[in-house]
Amino acid sequence: MRELFNRIAHKCTQAVGSPMACILAGLIVLVWLITGPFFHYSNTWQLIINTGTTVVTFLMVFLIQNAQNRDTKVIQLKLDELIFSTKNARNGLINMEDFTEEEILKVEAEFKQFHAGLVEKLKKDRAK
Repeated sequence: MRELFNRIAHKCTQAVGSPMACILAGLIVLVWLITGPFFHYSNTWQLIINTGTTVVTFLMVFLIQNAQNRDTKVIQLKLDELIFSTKNARNGLINMEDFTEEEILKVEAEFKQFHAGLVEKLKKDRAK
């Protein structure tokens, strides 16, 4: 069931993210606008577009979140592979997405300190 959902979600997000989907959505809105005078701009006429867009938005939230979760996981695994395969890398940073907020802030501070040292070294090298 999960694999079926993932395949459907992937195909849907690709389709909805295409230029053709944007054009189709624009055409739907244009048709809705053109039909306004025919329906005398009634509450029912307004309800059609409101209901349609609400339902589509509601469903798209789940599809987009699924795609985002998958993409994030893939990126994390690729980064983990790079860390693992780099000789002087700290392998303790693999699966860093599971760190607590405190642990993440500590690593961030270490990188900021490292970066500041590099900037200082570059300034000294340029001054020479």
